[in-house]
Amino acid sequence: MSTLAIALGAFVLYLVAYHTYGKWLGQKLFKLDPKAKVPSIELEDGNDFVPTEKGIVFGHHFTSIAGTGPIVGPALAVIWGWVPALLWVVFGSILIGAVHDFGALVISLRNKGQTVGDIAGRVITRRTRILFLSILFLALTIVLAIFGLVIASVFKAYPQSIFPCLVQIPLAVMIGLTLHSKGASILIPSLIALAIMYLTVAFGNVGFLGTFNEFLGGDPGNPESNGLSVIQWVIFLLTYSYVASVLPVWTLLQPRDYINSLQLLSALGLVLVGLIAAAFIGGASPPTGGERPALEIVAPAFNLSPEGAPSMFPFLFITIACGAISGFHCLVSSGTSSKQLKCETDAQFVGYGSMLTEGFLAVLVILACIAGLGLGTGAGDGFLSGAEAYEARYSSWDAAKGLGAKVGAFVEGSANFLKALGLPAEFAIALMGVFVASFAATTLDTACRLQRYVVQELAGTLAPRHRVDGARVGEYVDGNPLFWLTNRHAATIFAIVIAFFIARMPGGLGKDPGTGGLLLWPLFGAINQLLAGLAFLVITFWLRRRGLPFALTLIPGILMLILPAIAMTMNIRNYADQHKWLLFGFGFATILIEIWMIVEAISVWKKSKGMLEELDHLPEANDREGGRSC
Repeated sequence: MSTLAIALGAFVLYLVAYHTYGKWLGQKLFKLDPKAKVPSIELEDGNDFVPTEKGIVFGHHFTSIAGTGPIVGPALAVIWGWVPALLWVVFGSILIGAVHDFGALVISLRNKGQTVGDIAGRVITRRTRILFLSILFLALTIVLAIFGLVIASVFKAYPQSIFPCLVQIPLAVMIGLTLHSKGASILIPSLIALAIMYLTVAFGNVGFLGTFNEFLGGDPGNPESNGLSVIQWVIFLLTYSYVASVLPVWTLLQPRDYINSLQLLSALGLVLVGLIAAAFIGGASPPTGGERPALEIVAPAFNLSPEGAPSMFPFLFITIACGAISGFHCLVSSGTSSKQLKCETDAQFVGYGSMLTEGFLAVLVILACIAGLGLGTGAGDGFLSGAEAYEARYSSWDAAKGLGAKVGAFVEGSANFLKALGLPAEFAIALMGVFVASFAATTLDTACRLQRYVVQELAGTLAPRHRVDGARVGEYVDGNPLFWLTNRHAATIFAIVIAFFIARMPGGLGKDPGTGGLLLWPLFGAINQLLAGLAFLVITFWLRRRGLPFALTLIPGILMLILPAIAMTMNIRNYADQHKWLLFGFGFATILIEIWMIVEAISVWKKSKGMLEELDHLPEANDREGGRSC
């Protein structure tokens, strides 16, 4: 019953936080105004800037920020004990993560939909713009290079999830095109698409479709059935990301993400109902027969010295990013979501609400790993349950840290909750496999669109322009490579080509081509959390320049600058000792950029109070006049 109490308690706490702290932030700190003219209306172009209902933007935002982060991170971090992981997820998401996402969304709405990196150049100094965008480029390159591997790994381990994931693409395009031409509601068509998706999960591995899945993903039980290689999956997924990134958001991005949000929320609901059932009647009976096992927490509350693991401080706060606080989210808030909101007051629902929903997902992941495994899991030809099942996954850091181990811990653990409802094991595992792969896919195509924005902004800053009397003004100089990168197609192609060349490298000795993202992946956790600290820095300066209270962003910002810096410093010392010079070089450069940005911030801190930045977009003075209430 303690497992159920934790889940329900977290749910209630998130609801209370949304209607109290989240509401206070929106009304008192950010002063959201329903009459403000927003970028999606002011700059509407039918491609990126498209006024959209908040429910649809929520679907896009939630599925994009979540990805596999709130699954992989918590599934690994419980090795230090479930209590530290749970506390960081619950209170981190309410007090830090949701404030970060909400703040990034608001300041982008007030700056014509520009990214946080772009805004940094005005609210701090011009140099910080290039520094910030450089870190964004590195982080997104790693995401693009690694997420193809994540999806390929899911498809390899659970090939029955392939067709249900792929069929969502044409369904989404059909819905997008139909609704754009007729202007109807997206809910009913999306529910139909959701029903079709569930049918493909139930029957998508039968007959021809089963052969289709095996052809693409192989058969985990047959070593001779390989399916597509990892590098082939990477090529396919990056190509898809290019198409999704340059299409208008209403064509694929919005309907696909909305369908996914319904799918993911319904799957979360099923997991929660399964957890309730297991709490009262026990889990599914073992395949060998016998009584239904009781639902119980089998993981230790605290385990401060797991075998081979780094110290819990600061690495717990780096390992669990999505689910508590993640710098990647500021890119989604200021990169895509701010260009779609049609009403400023919708920002609380999308920015603050999505992060709390992701936090609740992370809570369920933790419970699936510490109690779901306790309901029993297959291990080779045998069957493990209780503490033995937990030990099979978390006996040491090496046993727990592999991508397959973390994804498998959640997929099988949460599937055990579904099996407690009487759902067939194959259906339960396929559904959770689709859950993970769909999350990863939405993050991949959103990351590609975000990288396109970053490349265009960097190119726009660095590309030479025609000069008049020594002043840098006018149009870009034709023929310069940087000029061409201001074009959305060129910027997107550049982004995926860079990601491909990193991905196509073997990820280490004996690794297959397509796993090259693993070379830089160890840096991503610290870079991602550092990005959150830098985004908080930009939000704090924006508030300070307007004479608004900034302690609630400055304090978590300092925390998220210090913790990643400690982790990165510890890591680069290890990289030097292990002669991993690529990781050492990137890590050292990241630390230097962080120090440089902090020095820049300190240099202008005193004189920034109450002084609006130059050329700032001021909705208070301009756009609010003549606006319409929403």
